[in-house]
Amino acid sequence: MALTNDKLVIVGAAGMIGSNMVQSALMMGLTTDICLYDVFSPEGVAEEMRQSGFGDVKITATTDAKEAFTNAKYIISSGGAPRKEGMTREDLLAGNCKIAEELGMNIKEFCPDVKHVIIIFNPADLTGLVTLLYSGLKPNQVTTLAALDTTRLQSALAKKFGVMQSEITGCATYGGHGEQMAVFGSHVEIDGRKLTDIIGTPEFTEEEWEQMKTDVTKGGAQIIKLRGRSSFQSPAYLSVEMIRSVMGGEKFRFPVGTYVCNEKYNHIMMAMDTVLDENGASYKVPQGTPEENAKLDASYEHLCKMRDELVELSIVPPISEWNKINPNL
Repeated sequence: MALTNDKLVIVGAAGMIGSNMVQSALMMGLTTDICLYDVFSPEGVAEEMRQSGFGDVKITATTDAKEAFTNAKYIISSGGAPRKEGMTREDLLAGNCKIAEELGMNIKEFCPDVKHVIIIFNPADLTGLVTLLYSGLKPNQVTTLAALDTTRLQSALAKKFGVMQSEITGCATYGGHGEQMAVFGSHVEIDGRKLTDIIGTPEFTEEEWEQMKTDVTKGGAQIIKLRGRSSFQSPAYLSVEMIRSVMGGEKFRFPVGTYVCNEKYNHIMMAMDTVLDENGASYKVPQGTPEENAKLDASYEHLCKMRDELVELSIVPPISEWNKINPNL
């Protein structure tokens, strides 16, 4: 039995991430109504899914924004340009943020009563922020994929210590989804042992830990080297887990990117210590060691520079005018 009968729209469904999202959503049995949307025809993906024998679901495919978004209640978008070898997430800033602006405007026009939107195309912190601004939605209704950084840390530690990933607890990365992210290791336990008690021993030297943190922040580039293309299976699966949680399913296990506006971090989308459920996203500011907290501050400053660049490019207006576009901000 499906979690909901509400319409789920997968944006960018003709691509590798999008098609994997479609399959994951169908395998999880999330909804009886799923729409595949792409500027390139996603009909081939839809046909494959129908031919897979998923019976209790209506699968539609379209290149028309109005058809796709009308009556949508949940949206996951991977509909931006992919990252290629040698590129950083920031290299995609201007082009993908214009795509995010269009997405936000489509949401405002065709499905203003949508329940939740997940943005995963890079740089996700900024494309998510732009989508939120132009959609008119509330901050808790738009989130971005940040979990991939945490799962990369978790998997690296699991490989290092020869345990299952479920035996690595307390893993989290916060701030921006990129090489300026803040890796928090102070709350991590390895099969019940505190990571902080292991770091600096012959089992796991300080140098090894520093290298691991660097490798985690560059995990996306490593996938490109290994596979010849950017990640698609892991972001697809994690983003569908996210939408499942807001549909009332299993709670999401990792941090998500969310809109933050408090006394310390203002008018920004970044990964926090989050809860994602039927009420959307709620957060608290994570607390780590002084070094980890400083790294989070630095990540925030980096995101602010990219946000301010969007103002300079006239993709978004000055922050003082955001409330005129979206009264919820």
